[in-house]
Amino acid sequence: MLKRTPLFPIYAEHGARVIDFGGWELPVQFGGIQKEHDAVRQQAGLFDVSHMGEVRINGEDSLPFLQKLTTNDVSKLETGQCQYSLICYPNGGVVDDLLVYKLGEDDYMLVINASNIDKDVDWMQQHIEGSVQLTNISDETAMLALQGPHAEQILAKVTDAPIQSLQTFRFFPEVDVSGVKALLSRTGYTGEDASNFISIKRML
Repeated sequence: MLKRTPLFPIYAEHGARVIDFGGWELPVQFGGIQKEHDAVRQQAGLFDVSHMGEVRINGEDSLPFLQKLTTNDVSKLETGQCQYSLICYPNGGVVDDLLVYKLGEDDYMLVINASNIDKDVDWMQQHIEGSVQLTNISDETAMLALQGPHAEQILAKVTDAPIQSLQTFRFFPEVDVSGVKALLSRTGYTGEDASNFISIKRML
């Protein structure tokens, strides 16, 4: 049976055409691909990406573990900052690409690809050394992505957070978005201006 995100009940209300995407029943389009493409390019589009995986890493040896696990320099991160990185096999092949969020001292969250959650978590667990606690919080986390040139203006209507000051690859750990507490980040890396990409994550 395909998995469903918390927003699945809304899909039918808006005429979504859903498909099997890596074991998830997700919408591929609502009103038409061209129309939706133009909307995102010219205004904004809201994407349900709750199928993505999230892993919490904490403990006093979290930093050395992540330095060994990923290819980027995690020691450069400040609290409230995130970075794009890779997990690699010893031969240089890629296990997965991911985002590393520094939530606090010895406290991190990794955002990994949906189809690789089990594989990634297994790989991480095989390579844990020292005092590190790994928790797969994928099933407890919902994630939305608001993309497009009007994303910031739209989001400003539903939150009082100072999103205009939110820099690229930075995040606010807990803000109110339409009455819901969520982590809010600016983490676009698809070739467009990252200021037009807002990612919203909520621990359910």
